[in-house]
Amino acid sequence: MDISARTEYAIRAVLILARAQGDGVDPVPADELATEQGLPRKFLEAILADLRRGGVVSSQRGASGGYRLSRPAEQISIGAIFRAVDGPLAEVRGLRPHETTYQGVAEHLPTLWVAVRASLREVLDTVTVAQLLQGDFPDPVPRLLEAPDAWVNR
Repeated sequence: MDISARTEYAIRAVLILARAQGDGVDPVPADELATEQGLPRKFLEAILADLRRGGVVSSQRGASGGYRLSRPAEQISIGAIFRAVDGPLAEVRGLRPHETTYQGVAEHLPTLWVAVRASLREVLDTVTVAQLLQGDFPDPVPRLLEAPDAWVNR
């Protein structure tokens, strides 16, 4: 799985907004988000627009404007951020896994693709922004990290 810069930057920006929400801070300007995490401002602004359209953040204009989470961090999954900026979690040549069909020896590939999507959902849709901010992960994350080769490249 390739996690895009868009998704990584989006999650990092949302974590800043979650911390600000917990501190009762006013909306956070895009400049501040970009500076704190060393993100390219123009690219981040496009990402924030995607997050706004995806219902993850809201924006406020004006001198005290900026961005804030659209709902509590406990109610936003990491999967929602992925989808807001990069679309579906799993696609095969532009199709959803369950929409693929193959002939002959490859006929069972859709089953594998659906299982891959389900495994992504198992992690990304169960971990919330609040949990990630605190490092307090629900199952299945700790269980998956206990695998002997979890941190080993292959």
